Amino acid sequence: MSVQIVLGSKSDMKVAEKAVAVLKELGIKYNVTIASAHRTPGLVDKLVAEAEAEVFIAIAGLSAALPGAIAARTTKPVIGVPVSGTLNLDAILSVVQMPPGIPVAGVGLDRGDNAALLAGAIIALKDVKVREALARYREKMKDKVVRDSKEVAI
Repeated sequence: MSVQIVLGSKSDMKVAEKAVAVLKELGIKYNVTIASAHRTPGLVDKLVAEAEAEVFIAIAGLSAALPGAIAARTTKPVIGVPVSGTLNLDAILSVVQMPPGIPVAGVGLDRGDNAALLAGAIIALKDVKVREALARYREKMKDKVVRDSKEVAI
């Protein structure tokens, strides 16, 4: 099982790197590519039609139409990651205000890591190894909070 990460532009790579790091930790295969909803709609069509991934993560800023453009072309889950910048609100609304029948799951600004965790949760429904990796990931988060608490205790 795998995840297809699609960036609206190369400038979104820092957000994608967060997703890639989590997917690697969870042992999930992935591909990363760039395709613009507005500048290369034919490439988006081809990418979605040929993708073997079970889940898409679409990372885009400004109008952030990419997640919706992908969702309109597939019944597979699409997770939209709005990228922070001058028009944060436009990017957020473009991800979460989809019309009825074409849903996109949305995570917070620049939260490629959360997108990967959500993709992992979707894949974990059928993949026990990923389910176990998610449990380990959460256990590590818990352990860090406990350590941090001990460090600041007065």
